[in-house]
Amino acid sequence: MGRLKSAPPRLRALEPRLRPAPKIPDPFYQSKEWRSLVASIKRERGSRCQRHGCVSVERIIADHIVERKDGGADLERSNIELLCFTHHQQKTAAARRRRARGQA
Repeated sequence: MGRLKSAPPRLRALEPRLRPAPKIPDPFYQSKEWRSLVASIKRERGSRCQRHGCVSVERIIADHIVERKDGGADLERSNIELLCFTHHQQKTAAARRRRARGQA
């Protein structure tokens, strides 16, 4: 039996009814103490991604190794690593997945 090619589809995709809430930045990351610590770490370690083999120097983000949500120290130098945007996104997504599975 042949397929009808001219018949219009009966169903259409529904518009999403809920939009994700806008991201609200944590005031901690705007604090003088955090900004000063990050500037100091970037001067000390160089402003480049610390992941093995990565040579990126663009969009470098200071990131908590053990996230604050998981009990990591806020201003402890040894808990901070410098990551490029791509590695930061990958690490953050992996931490969210672990938390969602209850493996914080």
